[in-house]
Amino acid sequence: MIRASLIALTLLAAACTPPAETPPEEPVAEQPAAAPQTREEATAQDTCGASQYRAMVGSNIAAVTFPADSGIRIIQPDTPVTMDFRAERLNVLVDANGIITSLECY
Repeated sequence: MIRASLIALTLLAAACTPPAETPPEEPVAEQPAAAPQTREEATAQDTCGASQYRAMVGSNIAAVTFPADSGIRIIQPDTPVTMDFRAERLNVLVDANGIITSLECY
């Protein structure tokens, strides 16, 4: 009987104990997007801001203007270019007739 009373008293005391506080969850920091490693990745992520010039595709290069200090490179057929990769550089590819064919970041 004493044993049953002690068990009941222990259960009653456990039921009256406030729940243990759980530490607040720390917010999960967003992982920054991985830096692009190829021209395809850089163009897809629009690291050079090519999307703001998309309307110029199909236009004659002589009829468009770009900001002077914006790091834009115009590439015509047979134009030698450096092969260094710079994701923030906008490359404007032009065909033999001077028509803008594409905009790429590299």
